[in-house]
Amino acid sequence: MSIGLARLPSLDLIRGFVAVGRRMSITLAAQDLCLTQSAVSRQVLALEEMLGVRLLVRGHRAISFTPEGERLFRSADGAIRELQDVVGILRGGAAARPVTVSTSIGVAGLWLMPRLGAFLRVHPGIDVRLSASNRVADLKADGLDMALRYCPPETAPEGAQRLFGETIAPVAHPSLGLNGRLDVAALAGCVLLEFDGEYRPWLRWSEWLASQGWEALKPRGVLRFNQYDQLVQAAIAGQGVALGRLELIGQVMADGRLQRLETPRPGPASANAYWLLRAEATARPEVEEVARWILAEAAATRGAAEGQEEKDG
Repeated sequence: MSIGLARLPSLDLIRGFVAVGRRMSITLAAQDLCLTQSAVSRQVLALEEMLGVRLLVRGHRAISFTPEGERLFRSADGAIRELQDVVGILRGGAAARPVTVSTSIGVAGLWLMPRLGAFLRVHPGIDVRLSASNRVADLKADGLDMALRYCPPETAPEGAQRLFGETIAPVAHPSLGLNGRLDVAALAGCVLLEFDGEYRPWLRWSEWLASQGWEALKPRGVLRFNQYDQLVQAAIAGQGVALGRLELIGQVMADGRLQRLETPRPGPASANAYWLLRAEATARPEVEEVARWILAEAAATRGAAEGQEEKDG
């Protein structure tokens, strides 16, 4: 049932809520809107009071949608994006419409963002907007141009282009003095950095220890992380040994911040890969340019991984 225009919440309140929903962060939304965190929080609270429902579940370090919030965001975000496009055209800024790329927080922080600066220096006229979230987005409904997805081949969406696979191996900062090899005695004196996300055997230390016959090993300690990029930063800081996704962390391996540690036997293998998915088969020229660049960077990542395998072999 529709309501009259006079009873609609103000655009400022809707805009504040959409900004939070796009980023899933009040801090980042405040930066996007050039407001303070408290101002954005007040906007969302005012909208909740006006509607009489909770829109967000506020945790200690994260927020999520309630069912009502998810429904409102999907509708409001699409409307706001259309409004942004129209205003951009009216202001003569149609060519400046950003290319929006969705991917997980880990892929964004470890693989995409470190390479993005070089692309923007070559293509200063292309505005790239990175939507980093672990929520699987609907490209067309969410107004996205493309997404980087992580899944096995059998569940890859139709039309997805394979970027690169996944090689897992223990990694650590050189300061730990492990000298490129890992044995049971050395590992017993280390802290293990554990990814506490969705269950994947190849990223769990319990599975890796079992693959080496080291089930009885008692490490010096375990640090758990629910975001993979945080785990990698802890490894770079020398806080412990991590199970590295070598294709994602290729740059920090290349500059020596992390080193691969050889084990007596291979650990569990990952069947997953990374894929590029586009919203449209034929897109704007700037979208095609970003896609070509991502595919080229992925080819370089594959080449580096294959070269490392030949070297190790």
